[in-house]
Amino acid sequence: MATLLYRLGRGALRQRRLVVALWLVALIGLGGAAALFRGPTSSDFTMRGTESQKALDLLAKEFPAASGATGTIAVRAPADGQLGTPQGQSVVRELVQEASRLPGVVGAVDPFQAGAVSPNARYALIQVQFSAGADEITDEQREAYEEVGARAESQGYQVAPGGEVLNTEPEVGSTEALGVVVALLVLVVTFGSLVAAGMTMLNALIGVGAGMAGLYALSSVVGLTSTAPILALMLGLAVGIDYSLFITSRHRQNLLSGLSPEEAVGRAVGTAGSAVVFAGATVVIALAGLAVVNIPFLTVMGLAAAGTVTVAVLVAITLQPALLGFAGRRALPRSLRNAVPADTAAPGGTSTLTGTSAPAAGGPTAGRASAAEDRSGFGFRWAGWVTRLRIPVILVGLLGLGLLAVPATDMRLALPDAGTAPLGSPARTSNDLITEGFGPGFTGRLVVVVSGDSAERTSAALPRVTQEVQGTGGVLAVAPPQLSPDGRTALLAVVPKTGPTDEATERMVHDIRGAVRGTDGVDVLLTGVTAIGIDVSEKLSAALPVYLLLVVGLSVLLLMLVFRSILVPVKAALGFLLTVAATFGITVAVFQQGTLADLVGLDTPGPLISFLPILLIGILFGLAMDYEVFLVSRMREDFVHGDTAAQATISGMGHGARVVTAAALIMISVFGGFVFLDDPVIKSMGFALAVGVAIDAFVVRMTIVPAVMSLLGDKAWWLPRWLQRVLPNVDIEGEGLRAHLDEKAAAGTR
Repeated sequence: MATLLYRLGRGALRQRRLVVALWLVALIGLGGAAALFRGPTSSDFTMRGTESQKALDLLAKEFPAASGATGTIAVRAPADGQLGTPQGQSVVRELVQEASRLPGVVGAVDPFQAGAVSPNARYALIQVQFSAGADEITDEQREAYEEVGARAESQGYQVAPGGEVLNTEPEVGSTEALGVVVALLVLVVTFGSLVAAGMTMLNALIGVGAGMAGLYALSSVVGLTSTAPILALMLGLAVGIDYSLFITSRHRQNLLSGLSPEEAVGRAVGTAGSAVVFAGATVVIALAGLAVVNIPFLTVMGLAAAGTVTVAVLVAITLQPALLGFAGRRALPRSLRNAVPADTAAPGGTSTLTGTSAPAAGGPTAGRASAAEDRSGFGFRWAGWVTRLRIPVILVGLLGLGLLAVPATDMRLALPDAGTAPLGSPARTSNDLITEGFGPGFTGRLVVVVSGDSAERTSAALPRVTQEVQGTGGVLAVAPPQLSPDGRTALLAVVPKTGPTDEATERMVHDIRGAVRGTDGVDVLLTGVTAIGIDVSEKLSAALPVYLLLVVGLSVLLLMLVFRSILVPVKAALGFLLTVAATFGITVAVFQQGTLADLVGLDTPGPLISFLPILLIGILFGLAMDYEVFLVSRMREDFVHGDTAAQATISGMGHGARVVTAAALIMISVFGGFVFLDDPVIKSMGFALAVGVAIDAFVVRMTIVPAVMSLLGDKAWWLPRWLQRVLPNVDIEGEGLRAHLDEKAAAGTR
């Protein structure tokens, strides 16, 4: 693979104008397709096969008028008892009529007839039924709904429209651009060159632009959840910058070692590019592997993010060499440009694949650093300190990460509800008003669907079902049944005593289902936003161990192919598990328990979004393997070319620490930029990913890994002979490329 990428890199530089033109055409074409074919995103997190989804499907078929989106308008009078007066009742009924006339509304329920008035006659709830589903509500309909009650508010009443009809796509604004700015500053400091930093950032932005445009172009035929494009944007930006950084960094090393720009690019793509391709493939496989858990919206999210990562890899190994060709020696800091000869080094000359001066290719120490190599940098000093104190470092690292993981034992999962929406948002205002006037249970009402093959059978079953539901612990009230026009389907609205994400509500849902199961001749199903959230969370929790086992097994197999070792992959997998556990613990402490929640702008702590753990495992796995490959591959490269295990560990860390540090800071900056969004789901995703990258890069890969490698010594690279014969040679360190260049050098001397 390294030899193929070497040729690709050199070819991209030679044909740089054509390569840039092709990518610009692709970007413009995909952008036009996105503008023409972009479809709506969905906030639907339901799953086929769950009881709540079966109930929704049944309603769509038997009772379509009740299957659309619902809204709840909360009303608060200026004083207690005011809604019991003729004037107060007139105001509320006028609101009901106004809501009934809204576009797309089937009808609105009079709270005096439905009994939806608080005991102190100050609060009322108006139920509004739309004909279309929440994802089909237009912006005009939503805006009209939010503006209901202007006249009532002029009379001192507070009117707060809420409900699922207000579900909208999270907006990506200027706050996350701060992460990109910080990433650019890191690139400038790392490279010491505005040209190198600017080209690396430009390359990444073109890649993420093409990836996102392609994703939106497909959105009319593929149902995207509202969080899928933002996840794809997060990952596309982060890995796009990092992959370009790795190739640019190796290219600059090659220039400094005396290679011509064309040869420097070719070798950079052949070596660092091989690692980029492997790392990107690992991320893609992990994300695409989400399809294994058979949860449709999670599969779409994974594939969407995998698509942008794929584009980032393609851009890094094709467009980046072309841009570096335009930069020439301006990719180096001004102070170093004059030190590089204007025209040097034929392929296989005096420089090496590692980017350092060395004897001619094919000599006894080919690929190793010269004795004059500067090893006073922080990476070398840090590696020396870690390897000398390896036992204390390992013990402190394990203990620290273990303590950080403790809160994860209390992790609870749920779909987001209006109670965790940002303060001041319409959904949160309505939710708080309902809780204030009626209690938390009214914000997450459930629906029992009773459907028989005849109206008589349904009517006969209703009294028993109603009695069973009313007798269930945790139920506050059961509304009178609402019948479909043919009488075969009935709805029973159930009000819990506790809120939608409360553990007591979850127990109550299971108790109701157990109580009404087995009714002869009728289907009795429980649904509603709260029940849907519980069903989704339970299915995701059940899938989590399976996916974790898949990812860990995959990591061991892939790294065994790359490093031709057994202990190195096992060590990498255990390090990944430490990263995941500590990340879960910190995220639970902040977002669920509220520790330091103000620092991330979180108004109300609550359970983690249901799909966050499984998504986090897939993404962190890929990113963790990135750093493992870039650090440990250099260790193996030096080990197989003559260094001792201890020397190879220090050398790998010394050469890779600066680039991996920059890459990690860039990822943390990009992910951290999304923490400033108001949406709590995106906020928690950005936070967890930023924390996970920080832990994995700085604690696990750059501290615990070299300590463990130093402890293992030569045993780290042991592989049974029979397994060596079976495993294919991936050649990520460029040994095949080295042999190819040796042959060219030998041919040139004859």
